[in-house]
Amino acid sequence: MATSLVIGVPLGLAAGYFRAWDAVISRFTDLLLAFPFLIMAVGLAAIRGASLGNAAVAIGIAQIPGVIRVVRSDTLRLKSLDFVAAAVVDGASDLWVLARHILPNATSVILVQATVAIPAAILGEAVLSFLGLGIQPPAPSLGTMLATAQQFAARAPWAAVFPGVVIMGLALAFNVFGDALRDALDPKGDRR
Repeated sequence: MATSLVIGVPLGLAAGYFRAWDAVISRFTDLLLAFPFLIMAVGLAAIRGASLGNAAVAIGIAQIPGVIRVVRSDTLRLKSLDFVAAAVVDGASDLWVLARHILPNATSVILVQATVAIPAAILGEAVLSFLGLGIQPPAPSLGTMLATAQQFAARAPWAAVFPGVVIMGLALAFNVFGDALRDALDPKGDRR
């Protein structure tokens, strides 16, 4: 997620705030969306070898378009509000408006997007490790555990059930956490 946030947040801010950059960054986003995650990961593993670092890069690149789109849409929303217009009228530079007004107000949306995207990263790592393109044995990985348990499915089905349940539990936990974080950070939400 750190890779996707470091690249996606500045690009999303630029796309939402500067209309001239919006078309270029949106086409870049569409280009990233055109490459399926597994094909990109397989290509990276073929070029650089199967490792945790390459899997993390592939997962990070796959998450960038979602971050760009969410940050861009929130920047467009914030840009139309009165406090941003007041800062511009007061003579604030574009960089000042982005750093002091838009980014702090978009932080809650960025955090929620990160927590919602973490389950996709967990599943992506498990898939890559299952296929032998992620974390390599003897390092532990849930995907590697599933791949190893596949040959023992008839005699010991629990060997595949436990890693699968852990993957499902982790994904569910981060989704629930992201939902609770969204509710907690929503200023217009119902405070009971």
